[in-house]
Amino acid sequence: MRRRAAPPLPEPGLAELAPNERLRRLELTVTRRLDGLLHGQYRGLLPGPGSEAAGSREYRPGEDEVRRMDWAVTARTTVPHVREVDADRELTTWLLVDASPSMAYGTATLDKRELSVAAVAAVGFLTAGVGSRLGALVLSPDGVRRFPARGGRTHLLGLLRALLAAPRPDVVVAPPALADGLDGVGRVARRRGLVVVVSDFLDGLPDDPDAAPPWEVLLRRLAVRHQVLAVEVTDPRELELPDVGLVTMVDPETGRRREVWTGDRSLRERYAQAAAAQRDQVRAALRRSGASHLALRTDRDWSADIVRHVHAQRRLAAAPAAPRGGAA
Repeated sequence: MRRRAAPPLPEPGLAELAPNERLRRLELTVTRRLDGLLHGQYRGLLPGPGSEAAGSREYRPGEDEVRRMDWAVTARTTVPHVREVDADRELTTWLLVDASPSMAYGTATLDKRELSVAAVAAVGFLTAGVGSRLGALVLSPDGVRRFPARGGRTHLLGLLRALLAAPRPDVVVAPPALADGLDGVGRVARRRGLVVVVSDFLDGLPDDPDAAPPWEVLLRRLAVRHQVLAVEVTDPRELELPDVGLVTMVDPETGRRREVWTGDRSLRERYAQAAAAQRDQVRAALRRSGASHLALRTDRDWSADIVRHVHAQRRLAAAPAAPRGGAA
């Protein structure tokens, strides 16, 4: 009788590997799936016309955007002028990474913290270039940890290693607020560049869906000067409650506990509706702040989601401006 071959063992997940092996896995994933497809010599994750001033010229009706008007030159010459800018050849990227206890949750291949590290790796390798620098602020239960803006692969790998090796607290500790982190980024990011915020954006989210969260005004302030990318990290169990009987839910940041009977169908439906409304609230706040929104989930292919997002951003940047006004 012929013996059947044993089925191959499943490949270990990212969370099961040692830190150095996880770094190698992340680097291979990014370079294979993203780098050759999207990375150019001087192009960042959010390409645009540039931010370095290069003088002014007369305004051309129907071609130029009013928001680029150079009002100082217009006032001196009494002729409408617009600002000209050069494409940035050096990019400074600042990362704000939420490493609070709520980011340690996950029910899929990765947990939310592992996924946030993957997002940081993708941003780091995509924005790497001649003269480009990467800095970070990490919100952890121990406070705000700052990594100075530096260039090079060694600096990026050191940042990723620190994020992967960050201890997970056994006791409930209130982490710094997301608004405090955004305020810190505003103080250190003095030159125009790219700001990437990686979080679940649940911090301080008000019960009133029409009210603005405390971090919205600070994010909007950053978007005035920088290109801002908001990476929203979620887990499927935050959106839908499975029917698994009686469970004890614990808030990782306050320690509050509540027993829930998940066999109640109406409860699961209300949970899904409340979760969807909460995510709509986050999306609306990000849209009002002027940040570009990238949604990542622990149960999806995060590299494919980033590829689609960057492709969409480049199509928008390359598309000609829509003509103003309509036909008479």
